[in-house]
Amino acid sequence: MNQNSYKKRQKTILLWTFPQARAAATYLGSVLRSIRETWLEAARKEIYSERLAAKPGRSDRKRILDEQQASTEARLAYERYQEAREELEGLGIACLDPNQGMAWIPFNHENQLAWFVFDLFDSEPIRFWRFQTDPLETRRPVAEIATNAHLASWTV
Repeated sequence: MNQNSYKKRQKTILLWTFPQARAAATYLGSVLRSIRETWLEAARKEIYSERLAAKPGRSDRKRILDEQQASTEARLAYERYQEAREELEGLGIACLDPNQGMAWIPFNHENQLAWFVFDLFDSEPIRFWRFQTDPLETRRPVAEIATNAHLASWTV
């Protein structure tokens, strides 16, 4: 075997149907809210900790303790964020930007990998979809394909 070659790792993901995704919408919304809230909390605490550390002058005991507490709270919030994100990813669902409250639910359409776009802030959270090969901002109405989104697995 050539030492410079590498074996491409394959990962099989479970694909969802539209009825499955709709049935899980409340649960997915809860997990996505948790991802967003813990990510925002971690970011706030990290910024606060950095601001305390960047203050001019010599640190007093209170400032040092506040800095350590903010840093610890940021780390703990980030760990909770990671746990929630792993829960979502364990279902094969991707969250590209936690602040936007968007997730991508994989499914098969016309023998191609496609994604339902789950929008936490939409009154109808699964309103759109896109092919894997589409630009990220592409949104196609789910009504076009709702009855044809089949359960299968896809190797990537």
